[in-house]
Amino acid sequence: MVMRVDLDAIDMKILRELQNDGRMTNVELAERVGISAPPCLRRVRKLEEAGIIRGYRALLNAPALGYDLVAFCMVGLQHQSDANLKAFAKQTANWPLVREAWMVSGESDFLLQCVAENLAAFQDFVIEELTATENVDTVRTMLTIRQVKDVSLIEM
Repeated sequence: MVMRVDLDAIDMKILRELQNDGRMTNVELAERVGISAPPCLRRVRKLEEAGIIRGYRALLNAPALGYDLVAFCMVGLQHQSDANLKAFAKQTANWPLVREAWMVSGESDFLLQCVAENLAAFQDFVIEELTATENVDTVRTMLTIRQVKDVSLIEM
């Protein structure tokens, strides 16, 4: 379970700045939030240790790398026991095409975001991997047309 951490105005500024540019130096970050570098670094480390900052990464342009297809799969399991749900969730880590996996409520048990080079690669995954997985009952797929919003930032 995630515990909420009390954040002051400086912590919030640090988080906003790092969301916009995670590559800036500590000195630049300190200048932007209005404190000196040593306490800024201590605050960033504290935010990292508390799990507020989960990590840093480069955001890649998938189509420029040849990954032109984004699709979603709604997966229903035959049995929804805790063990079955955990087993399927663990299995998603073995599928490189699955970029995000969510356990959901409603008609399906899981929602998978998949990124593939093309339709044939996605179809192979669905037929040979996903539907062949033990305890999978239904798979409904949705091919995307175009992304209309991409905001991975947390509004604070």
